[in-house]
Order: sequence, then C-alpha cells, then structure tokens
Amino acid sequence: MKTIDEINWKGKKALIRVDFNVPLDDQHRILDHTRIEGAMPTLEHILDQQGSIILMSHLGRPKGKYDEDLSLKHVVQELEKRLNRSVKFAPDCIGKEAQDKARHLKNGEVLLLENLRFHAGEREGSAAFAGELASLGDAYVNDAFGASHRRHASITEVPKYFREKFGGELLELEMEKIDLLLEKPKAPVTIILGGAKITDKIGTIEALLDKANYILIGGGMAYTFIKAQEGQIGKSLVDENQLEVARWLLNKSKRSKARIVLPVDSVISKSAEDPKTRVVASREIEDDFMGGDIGPETRRIFTEIIARSNTIFWNGPLGIFEKEHFQEGTQTIAQAIADATGRDAYTLVGGGDTTASITRFFLQGSFWHVSTGGGALLEYMEKRELPGIDAVSVPSETVLFS
Repeated sequence: MKTIDEINWKGKKALIRVDFNVPLDDQHRILDHTRIEGAMPTLEHILDQQGSIILMSHLGRPKGKYDEDLSLKHVVQELEKRLNRSVKFAPDCIGKEAQDKARHLKNGEVLLLENLRFHAGEREGSAAFAGELASLGDAYVNDAFGASHRRHASITEVPKYFREKFGGELLELEMEKIDLLLEKPKAPVTIILGGAKITDKIGTIEALLDKANYILIGGGMAYTFIKAQEGQIGKSLVDENQLEVARWLLNKSKRSKARIVLPVDSVISKSAEDPKTRVVASREIEDDFMGGDIGPETRRIFTEIIARSNTIFWNGPLGIFEKEHFQEGTQTIAQAIADATGRDAYTLVGGGDTTASITRFFLQGSFWHVSTGGGALLEYMEKRELPGIDAVSVPSETVLFS
C-alpha cells in the first residue's frame, strides 16, 4: 500500500474517503469527535503541501434518499474550526454542482460532499456511481479505516479509476497499532469482548484463541455462551442460531492457549428501563428477569486478570451502559484498562459503543490507541486484510483509467 508521503500534493485535487459517521444529538451537535480528529493528520499533510481536498463520507443509514438529520452539512462547522479555514459544501456528492465546485477548487481549499449514502449506488457498489465520484479528483486516498470492511462504491470501486491511490495516515496508523498487538504482544494477553451480538465476533474469538491468554466475555453476547452451557438466562438477550457455535468455541478453547472467562454473576431487572436491580448467579436468572450488566464478583475477576495483563484489547460494552443502573460493569472495566495503560500495558480499544462509553466515563486519552473501527477492527484482527486496504494496494496495471 502506497502512503500519502510518496507524492507531492501541490496542485493536485485529493479525493479522500474519510469516516465522518459521527453521533449527533437532536440539535445536530457532534457528540464524539474521535473520527474527525483521526482524519486531521492526512488533511493537514495535503493542505500543507498546497493540495486541495474533496472529502466524501457516509453518515448513518439513510436508505438511499435524503435525510436532513443525516446531512454532512452538520459537520462543516467542526471541520472549519479544526482546519482553521472555510470549508465549501456540495449539497450532493455527484452531479453538476459537485462537479463545478470541485473544478473551481483552488490549492489549499476544502470541499465536503454530501452524504454518500443518500444514493443507493454507494451501498450497492455501483461502478457508474463510483465513476461520477472519481471524476472529481486527481488522486484517491482511503483514510476511512472504520468503513474499509465495506464493499461500497467509495471504498472498493472508486480506487479502480485511479493510478495514484494511497492509504491515508489514519489507515496506516490503525494497521500499525493492530499489527503490533497481533505480532509482538507482551504476555499475558487479555481480550475483552462485549456488546449485544456474538455473530460479529465469532471469527475474532477463533483467531485469538491461540494468541491470547484470556478472553473475557460480557455484554449481551455472554448469555448465548451461558445458555450454550445449559444455564438459565431468563429474558436475557440470546442468539439461538449461534448456540452450537458458542459450544464449539468453548470446547475449542479447552484445547487452545486462551481461557474463555464468562460472567459468574449478573445485575438483573425485569427490563432495561427498570432501575430495580439485584445481583444473581449468571446461570440462575429467573424467567421474568434479564441480565443487563456483569455483577460485582465478575467485575472483581475481570479486573484482577486485567491488572496482571501486559497487552489488552477491548471491544464492546460489558452491559447496557447507557442506563445508569447497568453502567457499573463497563465503567469498572474501562477504568481497569485505563489503569493498566498507566503502568505501561499496551491497550487497544475500539468500536462505536466502546468509544461512546469512554467518552461517557471521561476516559479519553487513557489508552494507547482508540481505534475508529468497529466491524473493520474485528475483521482486520481476524483476517489481517480489508477490502478497502486491498483496493488501494492493487497494482497500477489493473486500474480502469490513468
């Protein structure tokens, strides 16, 4: 993969795929700036060389049509503040107005295109849609690590139109930090996985069984494993289709380096909204109750393992942390990982909900690396490649146009 420091950007229009899929409140204020911050080194590098920039991104899931709440115009003010210059905005990512604005862009200027997903062609991987986007720039840069597992037009099709295509500084940084964890980890290595769905994490768990010493599992996905062991989980979240896979992973772990550790107790209530909670054994949840967080004994066990670990990876909250009565597990584990960072353990965390929890508990800056990826992070850890990385690594003779 070629990187952006291998070219002189003066006089060139860089078409950059960024990941500005940021959470907004009901007043369209940005709640978490992590992904925008991550893009700054690439943008500043190109602007410092007197190149111009055309930014493309998605925001949310607008289903191929305009949605005021998901317009990227809400990002313009934050971009202007960070770049210390005005940012032009195109109210569509293709068409005459986008073409005109791109054509008249001067050195050092920035144009932000409207949400790519307002067009169905983005998610469909349309070659025609990609061709219209590609016509806007002179060279292509992928700096959207968090979207690089998607085979979408702007990720895998647009690069085919360019001989000059590069990985941005954020993409390069993400790969470097994850490779460090996978290739040269200092033992003990602890993996902490949470969140609702087991499906997204099966490949990651399997890939790490012989790399990690401990795999700590919490969140909603833990109850699929507990039920797979004949535990009683009441109304807790469970993926019935993955019970056999959970059993297989648990059995495989007995022959592997890593020990899978499940919650021994849970904080339960009758619903996520019900603040009347109590603590019970995770295998003994009554029919009318659901698990919403790991319990105090599990927090103690997990914290002790983290405290003696030298390499730590965390993806996914340990409970329904958005609810105050179910937040203590995630907060305790987040703090334990931050404490481990303070004693020089290598800590890598990522995922949208994970990042949101870090912000909620005021722990920004407390880890070696906070990844901008969720699904992309897990897929790269499993496969060591992503469609978006492959797309900017294709030999020049395979491109459609020079």
